[in-house]
Amino acid sequence: MISFPWITAVLLILSFAGYMLFVRRTLTLPWEFIPVFVFSSIAVIVFFCGLAGQLRTGSLVLLGLGLLALIAALFLRTGWRAARRTPPSIYQLAFFAGSLLFLLVLFQNRLTHYDNFSHWAIVLKQMLSTDAFPGPNSPLIDFKNYPLGTSSFLYYVCRFAGHAQPVMLLAQGLLIFSCFYAMFGIISEKRRFLLAAFLGMGLSSLSFFNITIRISNLLVDFLLPIYTLAIFAIVHHYRDRLKMACLVVIPLAGLLTVIKSTGIIFAAIGLLYLVYVWLRSGGRAILRLAPAVIATLCGSVLPYFGWDWRMKTVFRGVENKFDIAAAGLQTEKTPEQMSEILSLFVSSATDLSTRPALGIAAFQAAAILASIFAAFMLKKKWNLWKALIALDIVVIPYYAGILGLYLFSMPLDEAIVLAGFERYTSSIVVLFTGGLVLCATVDIERSFHYKLGEVPRHRAFKSVRNKGYYQKGIWACTAIAVTLLLSEYNGMQSIAKDYENTLPHKVHQVTGDRWYDNGQEDQNRYLFYSSDADMQVTNYYLQYIGRYYLYAPNVDGIVLFYEDNMDNLLSGYDYFVVVESDPDGNRLLKKHYGLEMQEGIYKIIRSGEQIELALQ
Repeated sequence: MISFPWITAVLLILSFAGYMLFVRRTLTLPWEFIPVFVFSSIAVIVFFCGLAGQLRTGSLVLLGLGLLALIAALFLRTGWRAARRTPPSIYQLAFFAGSLLFLLVLFQNRLTHYDNFSHWAIVLKQMLSTDAFPGPNSPLIDFKNYPLGTSSFLYYVCRFAGHAQPVMLLAQGLLIFSCFYAMFGIISEKRRFLLAAFLGMGLSSLSFFNITIRISNLLVDFLLPIYTLAIFAIVHHYRDRLKMACLVVIPLAGLLTVIKSTGIIFAAIGLLYLVYVWLRSGGRAILRLAPAVIATLCGSVLPYFGWDWRMKTVFRGVENKFDIAAAGLQTEKTPEQMSEILSLFVSSATDLSTRPALGIAAFQAAAILASIFAAFMLKKKWNLWKALIALDIVVIPYYAGILGLYLFSMPLDEAIVLAGFERYTSSIVVLFTGGLVLCATVDIERSFHYKLGEVPRHRAFKSVRNKGYYQKGIWACTAIAVTLLLSEYNGMQSIAKDYENTLPHKVHQVTGDRWYDNGQEDQNRYLFYSSDADMQVTNYYLQYIGRYYLYAPNVDGIVLFYEDNMDNLLSGYDYFVVVESDPDGNRLLKKHYGLEMQEGIYKIIRSGEQIELALQ
């Protein structure tokens, strides 16, 4: 018998298909741009519904409209004729096959990263439980100023496909792979498989710089650069039809501004490229296209200002994490401490043993050598060197901004060790390397002696030798791409197989994953007991995991008992949760309460001054 969640999940898929066919028919977009356009548009609409307090109603309406669009498409046979005229190319089939493999392995993964439980997953769980954005009085959410753009799309998918962690990961995977698919839209000559192979190789290398967080979590640091790269591809594709570029870019840039607080920076980078292409149009075209470009810039920042309005009204007086503006560049750090932070930052930023520094140095050198080779050997004018200069101009201020974060905003105990440095820098490194790869792909496409269609296919190369180089290039690029992707795939599979050894799994085995229909938090007070391996209690990792699975804000953790204070300590809680037992804890529980310590939840029973524990 088919369960109700499966029915709604199928309806969700059909709704997505309806929107895609509708966009294909009305806007005649290339297939590469349709998924990211549809997903981003839905995310932005759901985000505004959340601002208006109508998350559930808005999502139901969106689902229904997508189904109506599908019915209309089937009735009008929308897209089928076009599909017959343009069957999937080899690179599209390869991309879909690879994406399917990664989405399937995502479906085997569970949440493990610290920040999933400290924010991204718990905020999504509260949205699904209450059908509303978290308010200022939400005790489960510590970082209330984090925008909810991505969370809005995840809410939409999980509302109909289920609340399980693999569904959450799958939903974010849809955004990630739709961005990668959009980047292939930068290629004009689709039948030149070398271009797709080269681009695939370059984009596969991005996983190397994102390995600190991978894609098997809900963190958004990887989404920021790849959304910007997707905007680059769209603007380049429509450089001669800039009004269409403006229309397609609006939902992508709009969502980008509310993916994270720094999303406005990445959106600005993408929009600056749009402005650059607009100004290059020259003459009367500048005036003619001005209204469309201005409308795009204004429309793109509407979600950002919507969130800003919410923070200034609903969250007035709430202290925000890393709020430099509120601090007014004031800091409690001493000059000696700031000097130490600066010295560590410079050494970390230039240390080639780290992935960010290695990526910037390697691709910088590769771009310079490729530009020299093209100019002197191929006698071609590549634009790669221009892209390199532009991206360098972007990277330097970004690094300066991260330094400002450590010096003026981040607490000393985190700043002094550059907490999160590699994760913060990975976003700009992915943008840097991805931008060079996109530009190099375009340069290579322009360097072919003949354009497809100008001559018969058997004469599409200047010489037999060139054709041999072309074929060898395909094999080399494909082999490298497959190797890089297999490494990422095996890494994700390894994480999935090792899940049973992780702390989140141990907590889940004890507590289960609790969801409450009315969204009311569990107000009971819980005390967790576990070892402090990898500082999992000291850094509050265990407590955040407990808060997520129990849906309870009052969770504390300890790693051992002080025998004289045991009764006093336990009397302040309603439940005692043992995640990992140890001989000393077992000895004390047996001595004082007559119990063998084992993993589980114990009800704390107070009888006057006496404390009793009952295993649930």
